Amino acid sequence: MQDKNYNVSKLDSILLRLIGSPQSGWIDIGKRKLTRAEFLHKLTTSKAALQEITLIPGETTYIFLNQLAQKLSLDRKLLENEYKLYTQREEGMFVPNTYKLPIGVTERMTIRILLNKSKAAMQKIAIKIFGAYNEKKWFHFVTLASVIQKESASVEEMPLVSSVIYNRIKKNMRLQMDGTLNYGKYSHIRITPKRIREDSSTYNTYKHSGLPSAPVCNVSMDAIRAAIFPAKTEYLYFMKSKNGTHDFTRYYSTHLSNIKRATK
Repeated sequence: MQDKNYNVSKLDSILLRLIGSPQSGWIDIGKRKLTRAEFLHKLTTSKAALQEITLIPGETTYIFLNQLAQKLSLDRKLLENEYKLYTQREEGMFVPNTYKLPIGVTERMTIRILLNKSKAAMQKIAIKIFGAYNEKKWFHFVTLASVIQKESASVEEMPLVSSVIYNRIKKNMRLQMDGTLNYGKYSHIRITPKRIREDSSTYNTYKHSGLPSAPVCNVSMDAIRAAIFPAKTEYLYFMKSKNGTHDFTRYYSTHLSNIKRATK
C-alpha cells in the first residue's frame, strides 16, 4: 500500500499482525467510510466479494467457457487451457448450478473451483445411489443423461426418453436423435438434413450406433437419475407435439401419424 502512496506506517503493520493475517483476493469492506482501525480489522475478517455465474442444464462446456470469460472478464483461451490441464474429458464435467466466485478470481482458480465443486456433487449422488463412485461407470450414465437432457421437454419426460434410448439400443436401432448433434459450439444450432449428412463425428447418432463416445453437454441430476432409472416402457419413438411436449409410441406407423399431426 505504501508503494501506491497510501498513508501507512510501521505501526499499521504491527497492529495488523496483532489483529490477524490479511486475506488474499477481493474482499467486501462495505461502502461507508472507515476509521484506520476498522479498515485494518476488515482486511482480516471481511468475507470475499462474490459474483454469481449460472450454468443451465444442457449447456455445453464450450458455451459455458464463453460465458465465464464474458461475465467474469477472464481470458477464454486461458480458461480452456486450464480446463484441459485439469481433465481429459471434453464434456460433462460441470454440474449445472449457480456458483459464487470471488471477484478478481483467476482463470486457474475459476476452473479449479467449478470442477472441484462439481466432482464433489457427482461423488455424493453416486455414493448415495451405488454406494461408491466409479468414474468410468458414472460417465457412462453422464453420456446417456446428456442425450436425455437435450431431447426432453421437461423433467417429467426424462424417464420416458431414457426408456426409448434403452429400448432402441437393445434392438440394435440407431438412436437418430437431433439433440446429440447439439454438442460443443453447436449447442444452439438448428439441426438440418445437410448437417446430418456432413457430420461424421460419433455425436451423429444417425450414422453411428449406440451412444456418442462422450457426453453431449453438462447434465442435471434429474437427467442422471433418469439415465440410471428409466421408465419401463416399450416406446421406440417420440415426436414433439404442437404444445411442446412429446408424443411417445411403440409403433412406427403411429410415429408417422404424430409427425403429420405436428407438422400440419
